[in-house]
Amino acid sequence: MDYRVDDKQLDASVFLSFVNQVWPGSYDAERTQKALSKTMNITAYDGDKLIGCLRILSDGYYFGTITELLVLPEYQHKGVGSNLLQLAKANTPTMLYFGSQPGVEGFYEKNGCKKGVQSYMIEKKRN
Repeated sequence: MDYRVDDKQLDASVFLSFVNQVWPGSYDAERTQKALSKTMNITAYDGDKLIGCLRILSDGYYFGTITELLVLPEYQHKGVGSNLLQLAKANTPTMLYFGSQPGVEGFYEKNGCKKGVQSYMIEKKRN
């Protein structure tokens, strides 16, 4: 596995091919590229294949959040997600606040994350 911190070379087409294997959807490539340019992207590759990605959005001083931590299904339970999370902890400029999908809370707790305040969301439909 090859892990890259702040992967500036992450291209929207590669990312979207990867994302659609985990979160299938209809995503705009141009808007995705803009989004990737605004986050610290920590990636995992098996050869040339993107197999995992953790994205951090931060103001650089007060606040940061993990926007997503995704690993291809066939690479889950092999330490990829844990390695991405450890790299995030080591390289974030701020504390990180994030939500967890139901059922995976134990993953974060076993990786040293503390349960914090309840999270809420304001939904907005994607155009």
